[in-house]
Order: sequence, then structure tokens, then C-alpha cells
Amino acid sequence: MSSTYLLDTNIVSHMMMDGDGMAARRAMQVLREQPDIDLCTSIVVQCELLYGLHKRPSPRLQRAYELQMRGLKVISMDEADGPVYAQLRNTLESSGTPLGPNDLLIAAQAIRCDATLVSADMAFARVPGLKLQNWLA
Repeated sequence: MSSTYLLDTNIVSHMMMDGDGMAARRAMQVLREQPDIDLCTSIVVQCELLYGLHKRPSPRLQRAYELQMRGLKVISMDEADGPVYAQLRNTLESSGTPLGPNDLLIAAQAIRCDATLVSADMAFARVPGLKLQNWLA
């Protein structure tokens, strides 16, 4: 059975900016240790990255984006994400610790896919049932 790692925006962005940096080295280490893992990202992450490229166009970053995305499966939204999102949003808002809408969508996808979310955003630590790793720590 393979493990799935869903990379958040800050991790993919870090890998784009520094292909030999900490996140990239950690990804290579994980791939060596667990060759059957799936490295993926969310369509929400892809949208955030593309927005950044449109906001501040850079041929170098565009090439880095294309290179990084070539190696990642992009998980689309699914109707099964809706109930997970709704439950998470209600739980977090009820406890006074809400997340932004994009982060909620990413967390819901990771939970639905039984994936480990890889993010440097420790706000995700508040999400019940979410497996979380920080490859920049």
C-alpha cells in the first residue's frame, strides 16, 4: 500500500525557488525511503501558484513551475470533498479557530485522500484528523 503526500503551496513554491533546498532534499529522501509513495498537490494549490505567476510574471519562475508540476499529480476537487469541508469548517469555526477557504479545501482533500499534508503552515495543526508534516522544519 502506497502513502500519499499532498504538497501545500508553500512547499511547492519553496521547491520552485530553490530546487536544491530543504523541501526538495526532503522530497528526494522520502522518495528513496518509500519508492512507492505518491507525491501530489491539490488543484487549489495549482490555482494559487498560477495566480502568483500571473501577478508577478517571471520566465524563470514559470519554468520552475512547469518543472515542479511535471512531477506531481494534481488532485481535482471531488463531490466527496464537500462533506469533509463542511464538517471541518463547522468544527474549526465552532472552536474559534477558523482556517481560510483555500486552506480548508486543501485540508479536506488531504483527509478525503488519506494523504499526509506537507506544509510549513502550522495553522493546519488545528485540523482534527489531518496528517501533517513540515519539510522546512
